[in-house]
Amino acid sequence: MRKPAVWLALLFALLVVAVVVLTSTGVARYRCEVCISYAGRSACRTAGAGTRAEALRTATVNACAQIASGVTESNQCETTQPDRVRWLNER
Repeated sequence: MRKPAVWLALLFALLVVAVVVLTSTGVARYRCEVCISYAGRSACRTAGAGTRAEALRTATVNACAQIASGVTESNQCETTQPDRVRWLNER
């Protein structure tokens, strides 16, 4: 009786791994690097997303997280014009 349960558990685990791999590989259609300066500090960060706008926004938020502290500074940094935006790939 244990063998069918073991096989079902193994099959379920493989199915979960397959779903995770398939859903995570196609998400980042666009990737970009954003460099931004704020309050005398600067940072560059790379991000990927399904749309150009999401990739740009995520990279900007990640860069500002490194150089701004607090909600007010973060919001001001995120609305600052980036010094550089470099698109790395578009699938």
